[in-house]
Amino acid sequence: MTKLARLQRIAVVGNYLPRRCGIATFTHDLCRSMMDAYPGLDCLVVPVTDTPEGYAYPPEVRFELQEQDLNSYQQAADFLNFSNVEALCVQHEFGVYGGHAGSHLLTLLRKVQAPVVTTLHTILQKPNPDQQRVMQELCRLSDRLVVMTQRGFEMMREIYGAPEEKLDLIPHGIPDMPFVDPNFYKDQFGVEGKKVVLTFGLLSPNKGIEYVIQALPKVVREIPDLVYIVLGATHPNLLREQGEAYRLELERLAAHLNVKKHVVFYNRFVELEELKEFLGAADIYITPYLNKEQITSGTLSYAFGCGKAVISTPYWHAEELLADGRGVLVPFRDSDAIAETLLDLLKDEVRRHAMRKQAYLLGREMIWGQVAHLYMASLDKARQPRPLETRRRALQALESEHPRLPGLRLSHLKRLTDTIGLFQHASYTVPNFHEGYCADDNSRAFLLTVLLELTGDDSPEVESLAHTYAAFLHYAFLEKQGWFRNFMGFDRRWRDEGGSEDCFGRAVWALGACVGRSKRAALRPWAAQLFDSALPSAAKLKAPRGWAYTLLGIHEYLRRLRGDRLATQAAEELCEKLLQAFENTAGPDWVWFEPALTYANARLPQALIQAGRWLNNEKALEIGLQSLRWLMKEQTADAGHFRPIGCHGFYPRGKAKAQCDQQPIEACCSVSACLEAFYATREEFWLQQARLAFDWFLGRNDLNLPLYNPKSGGCYDGLMIDRLNNNQGAESTLSFLLALQEMRLLEQSLRAFEQPVDLGEPEPEEKVRSEKSSLRP
Repeated sequence: MTKLARLQRIAVVGNYLPRRCGIATFTHDLCRSMMDAYPGLDCLVVPVTDTPEGYAYPPEVRFELQEQDLNSYQQAADFLNFSNVEALCVQHEFGVYGGHAGSHLLTLLRKVQAPVVTTLHTILQKPNPDQQRVMQELCRLSDRLVVMTQRGFEMMREIYGAPEEKLDLIPHGIPDMPFVDPNFYKDQFGVEGKKVVLTFGLLSPNKGIEYVIQALPKVVREIPDLVYIVLGATHPNLLREQGEAYRLELERLAAHLNVKKHVVFYNRFVELEELKEFLGAADIYITPYLNKEQITSGTLSYAFGCGKAVISTPYWHAEELLADGRGVLVPFRDSDAIAETLLDLLKDEVRRHAMRKQAYLLGREMIWGQVAHLYMASLDKARQPRPLETRRRALQALESEHPRLPGLRLSHLKRLTDTIGLFQHASYTVPNFHEGYCADDNSRAFLLTVLLELTGDDSPEVESLAHTYAAFLHYAFLEKQGWFRNFMGFDRRWRDEGGSEDCFGRAVWALGACVGRSKRAALRPWAAQLFDSALPSAAKLKAPRGWAYTLLGIHEYLRRLRGDRLATQAAEELCEKLLQAFENTAGPDWVWFEPALTYANARLPQALIQAGRWLNNEKALEIGLQSLRWLMKEQTADAGHFRPIGCHGFYPRGKAKAQCDQQPIEACCSVSACLEAFYATREEFWLQQARLAFDWFLGRNDLNLPLYNPKSGGCYDGLMIDRLNNNQGAESTLSFLLALQEMRLLEQSLRAFEQPVDLGEPEPEEKVRSEKSSLRP
C-alpha cells in the first residue's frame, strides 16, 4: 500500500443535525469524532434538505443538497471538486436521496473527483429491480463500502456482488460513558426507587411499542414499581402524514390496560448529553421492533455499548449483537414473551448485571473515538491509486452535457383544477367554466401525478391533486355498464351517458399506472378495484386507439401484478386486434393501422412495442417499431424538425397532409413512443427522435415559436398556419407536462447510470404475488 500524507480535508454527505433522524445524528457524531481524533482535519458537510424552509445548520455545513432537485447534486459535485476535497464519506439509506430509489446520489458520485467511502445503513435482502440497480451502481462508484455487521458484509458479497476486498466492517459508533449504577441518574427524572425500562428513538408504528405496553399488566402485578419510559419525538415524516395518531393510540392502550401511571412518554428529540442521562437511568433497554430485515440500529448500539441489559426482537442487527448471552431475544409481536423476559431479568440481578458488564466491555470497541480511526483507515485505503478504467469521470465540458430541460412548473395545472377536477379548456390562461370537465383530461392528470412520484416530485400538494383527479374518475365510472362517462358541466351534471372508447382507454391507463407504479398505499387498492371493474369492457372496444390506450394501461398494471391471468389475456387479445388492423391496412407505401393518420397517432405503435416487450411477442415489437419509424418520417419536415399531422384535415391515405393546427398531443405521444422504442432496442436513433418531438414544444417547429409558456406554466393549444392558438387548455398543458416528465425520467437515468433506464421494472415474482392480495380491499 502506497504511503500517503495524512488527510487534511474531507467531506461528508448525508442528513445532518438539526434535522431529526438517525442518519443526521450519525453523520454529526462521525464528523465531530473525526475532527476530535485528528486535530486540524477540515470536515465539510453536505446535508440533504427535505423541506423548503431548510434547517439552521452549524458552520461546518458548506453546501446543501435539495433532496429532489437533480441539478443540486451535480452542483454539489462541482462544489466538492472546486473545494479540493481529498476524500468523500457518503451515508446511504434508501429514502434519504431524491430520484427513483435514491438515484440522484449517483449523479453526484459520478462527477466528483475525490475517492468515495460509502456507509450502507440499509442493506435489502430482496431489493426491487430499481433498488438493485442503484445499489450495484453505488458499489461500482464507491472506492470503499462500509457495513456495520457481519451479516451486512455477507449480504453485500452474495446479493450485490461487492468484492470482499472493497468492504470494511466498522461498527456503529456510540458515545463514551462510564459504567454506572442506574440509580445514580434516576432522581433526575423522578423515578428514584423504581425499576426503569427504556425505549428511545423516533416514534413510528414499526417500533412495536404497543407489545411492550400490552406486557405491562402482567409485569406490574409482580413489580409494581416499574416504569416504562418511551423517549423520542414522532418521526417527522409520520408527523406530516398522520400527526400524533400512533402516540395517541399508545396512550389510549396504556389507559385501557390500566397501566397509564407506569408509562411515561417524553415527546421530544433529545440531545446527546440528555440521552446519556436517560440511558444511565435505565435498568433494561428494550427494542421491540417489528421488521426482521433491519441490518443496523443506532439505538440498539447506543444502549448496548453503554452497558445496558437489552431485550430485543430478533431483527438482524439484534441477532448478531446480542448473541452468546449478551442480551435476550424474544419473538416478534409476542407480549407474553416480553413480560416473562422482563420479569426474569428484573428478578435476577446477578444475570442482569453480568449481561450489562459483558455488553459494556464489548462496547469499548464501538465508541466514537475508536470508530473515527477505523473510518480514517478506510478513507486512506480509498485514496490508493486506482486503475485508469475504474476512475470516475472528471468534470465534462459544457457542450458534452445532456441538453437541459425546462424546470417543472405545475402552476397552470393547479389553476385549471378545482375541488371537482380539471377543467377542459381555458381562454388564454383563464379556466373556461362554460366547457366544464372531462374524464379524458382528469385521466391524463392522474397519470401525471403517478409519473411525478418517480422523480420524487410527490409533494403533499401533488398528492392532493392526485386524490382530486382520482375522485373525478371514481364518480365518472358507471358500475353496471363497466364504462366511464366523460363530460361534466360546471353545474356538476353529466352531459353524456357514456364516454368514448378513448375516454375508457385513458382511464384504464391511468388506473393501471397507479397500481403498477404508485407508492401511494391509499390509492393503489382503489385503483386496482376500479381497474378490475372496468377491464371486462375492454372486449367491447372496436377502434385502434381504445385498444392502444387500454393495452398501455394493462401493461402498467402488470408491472406490479403480472400474475393476473385475466389482465394478461386481455392484453394478448388487444395486441392481436392491433396486429390484425395493421395487416388489413398496411402496404409498402402506407405502413399504418388505419386508412388515415389522425390524432394521437404514436400511441398505436407505442402499445405494440410495449406489448412486444412485456408479452415476448416478437411480431408485435417488429410491427410497432416499423410503423413508428414510418410515422416519424412522415412527421419530419424537410428542414429536419418535427412536424405533426395537422388536425384540420389530418392525412388520408393518398392525399395531402394537413399542416394547419398542429396539436401538442402529437408531440407528447411521439416522445412517449420513441422512448418506448429506445428502451426496447437501445438504438440512439429513437432518443434523437424523442428529442426532436419534445423540441417542438420549445420552438423547433414550422414557426419557430415555443408552445410552452414558462411564465404561466401552460402550453398553447396549437400551432396555426401563421400563429399560435393562445388558449392554454388542459389537454395541451398536460401533453407538455407528460412529455416533460418522460424526458426528465430519461435525464435522471442518464445522469445516474450513464444510460437510459426504464424506471419501474417488474417486481420479483414472489413480491408480486404477496402484493396482489394486499392490494385487494
